[in-house]
Amino acid sequence: MQNRENRKLKPGMSMSLNNIPVVTVTESETLRPGEEVPDIRGCQSHPCSPRYKRRAFTTTIAGTKYIIVANPPDRAKDDSSVGAKNGQLSRAGSLTVLRRTNSKSKLPSTSSSRTSSIAESDSYASVDLGTDKLPPIDTPEASHVCSIRLRNILRRIQNGEVSKEDLHKNLEYAASVLESVYIDETSTSKDTTKNSVETPTSFPKSPPERLTDEDDELSEVEPDAVPTEVRDWLALTFTRSMSNVRRRGLEKPKFRSVAHAIRAGIMVDRIYRRLSSSATLHIPPAVLQLLKGMDDWSFDVFSLNSAADGHSLKYVGYELLQKYDLVTKYKINSSMLDSFLLQLEVGYSKYKNPYHNLVHGADVAQTVHYILSQSKLAHWLTDLEVFATIIAALIHDYEHTGTTNNFHIQTGSEFAVLYNDKAVLENHHICASFRIMRSEEANILNHLSREEYREFRALVIEMVMATDMSFHFQQLKNMKNLLGMPENIDKQKALSLVLHCADISHPAKDWNLHRRWTSQLLEEFFKQGDREQELGLAISPLCDREKTLVAESQIGFIDFIVDPSFAVMTEMLEKILTPLQKAARSEDAISEEVFDKTDKSKYILSTPWSDCLADNKNKWKVQAAKDAEERKQKEAEELSKETSNTNNNTTKPIAPPGGPTPAVSCSAGKGGN
Repeated sequence: MQNRENRKLKPGMSMSLNNIPVVTVTESETLRPGEEVPDIRGCQSHPCSPRYKRRAFTTTIAGTKYIIVANPPDRAKDDSSVGAKNGQLSRAGSLTVLRRTNSKSKLPSTSSSRTSSIAESDSYASVDLGTDKLPPIDTPEASHVCSIRLRNILRRIQNGEVSKEDLHKNLEYAASVLESVYIDETSTSKDTTKNSVETPTSFPKSPPERLTDEDDELSEVEPDAVPTEVRDWLALTFTRSMSNVRRRGLEKPKFRSVAHAIRAGIMVDRIYRRLSSSATLHIPPAVLQLLKGMDDWSFDVFSLNSAADGHSLKYVGYELLQKYDLVTKYKINSSMLDSFLLQLEVGYSKYKNPYHNLVHGADVAQTVHYILSQSKLAHWLTDLEVFATIIAALIHDYEHTGTTNNFHIQTGSEFAVLYNDKAVLENHHICASFRIMRSEEANILNHLSREEYREFRALVIEMVMATDMSFHFQQLKNMKNLLGMPENIDKQKALSLVLHCADISHPAKDWNLHRRWTSQLLEEFFKQGDREQELGLAISPLCDREKTLVAESQIGFIDFIVDPSFAVMTEMLEKILTPLQKAARSEDAISEEVFDKTDKSKYILSTPWSDCLADNKNKWKVQAAKDAEERKQKEAEELSKETSNTNNNTTKPIAPPGGPTPAVSCSAGKGGN
């Protein structure tokens, strides 16, 4: 329009909405009185098309401004039931009423695009019956556009112009919108002035008013920090809409405001597992009480074995698989698991070893668990890697013969021949254990995919093979080299070192445990020495029960084997977990719950083994001094006894009564007779 004017109602002239023949309600933020209505889609058949010039005026009803635009009669909708009144409208035309919202929280930079998008959606809703280009159901525009669409459908139904397919799609869309509106309206309104995000269909998507906004959402905790059912419980209990989390698809739930929810969730999860494990496996009350100490470094596995009537490996294995939710995640049948653990115990007891028995297997598995859980190394691992680590610890000495690899090689045993003198026992532990897991009655791996099984088997093999003591120094050297490089630590090598340290960890436990383990290990060594002596073989070091210096051997074992191994493992854990701590802090995660630390700039690992090693070493030194004094005193007594015997055996010659004893010639003696 070239001469655009802004008409106003003259005094005494009334205008009632009842006189409006056809009303189409849309929204506008920028349209001014007397201004043409924009048509983004360019649909010439639309009553608001700019092809037709028209006038508009503004009125206010109940605090809301309405811009009423007159449309030409020839483009009016068919509404013969509406007639002209008071001579204001001589023909059946239509009016378009554009409602201007009174919201003060406008974004000037986006108002124009918002108006265009709304006009576009209004036009599409009133012209077409498709649902492909309608706004997403969880946006504020969806309910408004849906109302326009339903009114359009109502008019078309009266004229018989709606197909059954179109009606079905639109009613389904409307039902989804109503469900979304119900969820939003029953929530507490939060901040609604955040920037909107454009959707792929170009409709503006402003953040709906959700009860669970960012200050009341689940934080991004590491995947294996909280089991799946605990996450669901947290979302259901500490947020007020579970559907909000599910509707966001791949977005991870957050919970940044209540850190204690994680603690509560883990507590409930443990109670649940305790109850569920009791339902599938009868655990004596005394055993249940002792299993509560599984998270202690110096866990008394001997007391557990006594309370469990010699089944400590079975209960420790079951408890660990429950703690990490592996029974549920990998759908392990309870009867198969029970059969697997019982067969492990039978294999560990096959040779009646004083040291390498089922109690040792249970102790190593518990020690591995302590390192995984208390250092939070489990957060660095996948569920499958944790599963493989626990199983590797349980089977690592399965069917141990009570003798060393060197003994098998020297005696040419069947195992040595079978495995070509290479890691003889370790190869057998793995081979025999996987035979159990392949059996029909104990196949705890039957729900793993091919890829998962290959990964699981490769990791178990790598870890158990690393328990061969002949690889000890090479293993430490390789890890030290890795620690000096900026690259990440290989998971197989890291877990192998963890299992190796757990296997030799008894000198790093409390003195009463360490002393008992030492006594049993030396007894096993001495039995091998006895067999070597019977076979005419050289007695192996520490296997001679008459000459072995117990205290000195343990001091050397601590100084040159155990202490350096744990030092390297500690450095490895700090290198692995420090970046995880920094990442958790940068993402505003609950780092105080994930990491036990005092220095916020660096990850500090709790190392209870350090004090135990130092204490045990000092006690062995005291014992060594006593043993040395006893040996010295014993040697003195033996020397004194030998001297006394020598003196008693020395006598003076008695002369014959007939005269002096004749001299005897040596040469005459050799040549006599």
